[in-house]
Amino acid sequence: SQASFEEDGQKQPAVGHWKPLMPSKGSTEGPETGCQDAGGVDETQSTEQLNVSRLRSSSVEIREKGSEFLKEELHKAQKELKLKDKECERLSKVREQLEQELEELTASLFEEAHKMVREANTKQAASEKQLREARGKIDMLQAEVTALKTLVITSTPSSPNRELHPQLQSPSKAVFRKGHGRNKSTSSAMVSAANQNVTPEPVGHERKEVDSILFAEFQAWKESPTLDKSCSFLDRIYREDIGPCLDFTKRELSELVRVAVEQNTLTIEPVASQTLPVVKVTAEECGGPKKCALSGLPRTCKHRIMLGDSGNYYYISPSCRARITAVCNFFTYIRYIQQGLVRQDVELMFWEIMRLRREMSLAKLGFYPNEM
Repeated sequence: SQASFEEDGQKQPAVGHWKPLMPSKGSTEGPETGCQDAGGVDETQSTEQLNVSRLRSSSVEIREKGSEFLKEELHKAQKELKLKDKECERLSKVREQLEQELEELTASLFEEAHKMVREANTKQAASEKQLREARGKIDMLQAEVTALKTLVITSTPSSPNRELHPQLQSPSKAVFRKGHGRNKSTSSAMVSAANQNVTPEPVGHERKEVDSILFAEFQAWKESPTLDKSCSFLDRIYREDIGPCLDFTKRELSELVRVAVEQNTLTIEPVASQTLPVVKVTAEECGGPKKCALSGLPRTCKHRIMLGDSGNYYYISPSCRARITAVCNFFTYIRYIQQGLVRQDVELMFWEIMRLRREMSLAKLGFYPNEM
């Protein structure tokens, strides 16, 4: 609009243009020329007024158009501003939502972390408790092993300590507790040479000579002690001592007794002043206070045996008890050797085993102490 205004101003003639008053040389014009000049001035003024009015109308028009243009621009700016306000509001809501989710996630993570810490502390406390209990058990087991080693070293079947083995006391001195007195074959020997009628003479008054074959078999077994009867050492003892000693009239029950002795599940207990339990087998198979279940002979039975945890008791005579306990003594001693609890010279251990074999031989021949 400004450019058009300048263009219109350039096209209009200049206002106040004066012509020369003096006539040029040789001119014949007179006063008429002056009249004509006065008329030209009037026309020029009217033209100038017309131009001014035109300029004014053009500026008004330009102002109106500029105002409309500015209004349109303002309207567009307001629309864009509203859109931006809405976008800002939406982004603000998104940010608030994200912040809320972040807070919830942080809280859940902290809660989970605290939970894991609590669980870890609980597990650590439980582990420490188990460790303390395990250490206590280890200390107890070590004390038991030390006591057992002391017992084995200071009290062997050849020279038992009666204070450490109350079961070796005579029945007149022993006091039975109420209920069932249970004595496992591994805990201690039932009968020892110390309370038997056949007491070995002192070593200084007894002549002994080592059998080279038996000693070689024992040395081979001592290198790798085992309870497998397939080795030559135990195979000989099974054939010559254990088998005949546990060979009773009742063959089926004898086999069960042999297996229980080998597996260390045989229990022998006195029957004096005890209530007899209800058993599943017949009275003939179990025997009774006046009949031995192994030999089938009428004998006074002061003891009874139980095989494993079957709950069935079998009454046995003193002779049968002596034979069973002699075999139990032998197995107890070789188990001590296998576990490394016997700290003696090899020859001394050999002679102890020979003494135990002699006890089995005497028992199978019918010799037993009066206390049985």
